[in-house]
Amino acid sequence: MGTTSSQDFSTLNQPNIINYHKVILFPLPFQGHMNSMLQLAQILHSQGFSVTVLHIRYNPPRPSDHPGFDFHPVDVPSPVAELEAVEGDTMALISLLNVTCVVPFRESLENLMGESSDGGDHVACLITDICWHFTQAIADEVGIPRMVLRTTSIGSISAFSAVSRLQKNGLLPLPESQIEEVIPEVAPLRWKDLPIVPTRNPKDFFRLLADIDRATKACAGLISNSFEELEEVKLAESRRSIPIPFFLIGPFHKRFPSSSTPVAGKLLQDQSCIAWLDKQSPKSTIYVSFGSIASIDERDFLEIVRGLANSGVPFLWVVRPGSVRGHEWLVTLPPGLLEGKGHIVKWAPQREVLAHPSVGAFWTHNGWNSTTEAICEGVPMLSSPMFGDQRVNARHVSDVWRVGIHLEGLLGRDEIANGIGRLMGDSSSSKEREEMMKRVMDLKMKVDGCLKPGGSSYKSLQKLTCYLFSSCQPEKL
Repeated sequence: MGTTSSQDFSTLNQPNIINYHKVILFPLPFQGHMNSMLQLAQILHSQGFSVTVLHIRYNPPRPSDHPGFDFHPVDVPSPVAELEAVEGDTMALISLLNVTCVVPFRESLENLMGESSDGGDHVACLITDICWHFTQAIADEVGIPRMVLRTTSIGSISAFSAVSRLQKNGLLPLPESQIEEVIPEVAPLRWKDLPIVPTRNPKDFFRLLADIDRATKACAGLISNSFEELEEVKLAESRRSIPIPFFLIGPFHKRFPSSSTPVAGKLLQDQSCIAWLDKQSPKSTIYVSFGSIASIDERDFLEIVRGLANSGVPFLWVVRPGSVRGHEWLVTLPPGLLEGKGHIVKWAPQREVLAHPSVGAFWTHNGWNSTTEAICEGVPMLSSPMFGDQRVNARHVSDVWRVGIHLEGLLGRDEIANGIGRLMGDSSSSKEREEMMKRVMDLKMKVDGCLKPGGSSYKSLQKLTCYLFSSCQPEKL
């Protein structure tokens, strides 16, 4: 898709272009978060900013993949063993890093600010992942504006706020008998859709939410990998509850050719799946991937296997190492069960897969990157959210945008086969698929329009550029 070039600044009349030229970015060390931050870095670089990326050494980016950026590691004192000990507990890891990163991050930021005052590019802004709440106090100390990148949906803002309010009112955890009920204040979300992340210490989770909310309300602005036409109602709600500038400039990945999208992560993409897809009929295949973090037990894995087999639909399935608990990779399968029915890889070039003409549906965990990538390619979804904001996204896919089917937590072989049949438009559900396809193609057209000159994301990026070059002063907008 077309990217706003740095030449567009000639129309912006910004007097401080020479003085404020650098942005410092600090991503969270998880693949989805890292990818979004690196994509944002590339977008800002295309707008004329120099980019410095501060990062911890845990799950670091590969600087060689991004020669236009400066990378500076933040030396966290926590031993790698300590970090790995909580690796399976995302909330515990984020809470730990928000404590152990304080001193080394302050030192790194002060050093970069010192280089700026000694004749280097002046720093316009610090942009951190929204989960790095401790950075707001440090930005205030050193006198630099801080903005946050929200890598999840705008709709999840009200959902996380609801979690905090309900917990304070003593309504969590909820009895199992009520989890299917709709919560009026965040309808159509049900109680089971609340973005609660399993953790060994639930108090730390609620404390983390409160810290993130407090730091976000104190920051200079929020950047989102979404677009206004997709979340117009939720955007209006969020602007009322968080009185800071919002910049919806997504979908980020659509600003780059597929081959040049900035990515991070340890897993290598298996290109063999593209050759396999080339042999399938148009819209005949379901693509299955549950992201880079979630894991399932062996029982669920075998139910997925039998559900896929019983559906009779060709499938491309990503089973990354560690995605089945207790197994290095694949579980031993009954002979011949999947033979000739599909193709299994450890990781796939997802954007290319979703854009492939043989792919007719996507079975997903509904992480935000995966959800928007499916919408951008006009691919309907089968939803199996695992935790957190994935549940919010899945409910919007099925009940708000109506471009997919929610499995409602059921991973039985019959439910899986039935869901795939409905999504792919078998004889009993061809009209249902036809209507879903019409809606998802309408959203795809809105994506294409929002990034063109005059579109909502195009204009929002122009406003963000002005905002940064004016050193994040709202009155300059």
